[in-house]
Amino acid sequence: MFFDQSWMGYGIVGALEAGAIGLVLGLVIFGALHLYGRTQGWSAALEISWATLIGMVLASGSDLWNLFYFNYGRVQSLQLLRVRLAEVHDPDNLGARVVAEFLGVCIGVYLGWLLSSRWRQPE
Repeated sequence: MFFDQSWMGYGIVGALEAGAIGLVLGLVIFGALHLYGRTQGWSAALEISWATLIGMVLASGSDLWNLFYFNYGRVQSLQLLRVRLAEVHDPDNLGARVVAEFLGVCIGVYLGWLLSSRWRQPE
């Protein structure tokens, strides 16, 4: 995430908090893209896809990078690994947090689409 995560809980509680933040982020991004997309003639699929992509990058960018780095990055020394792990909030549940962020963004975009589709006027 793009902010300090030190206030978040550990374990499943932290994952649920990250998922809730992702949900709100997905809803807001879809709302903004829906308003912009209506003026440009975008289809609902284009709005949904861009909102999901942007939401996932914003919600889980640093967590996803850390997950990738710890699995595939070359660790030169044990001291470097300790330094990198100390920078990450709750490294034991990093995967659960990324999954919860992805699900939160998808649910937020879906709720935004559901709310906006009720107000669409038939053409």
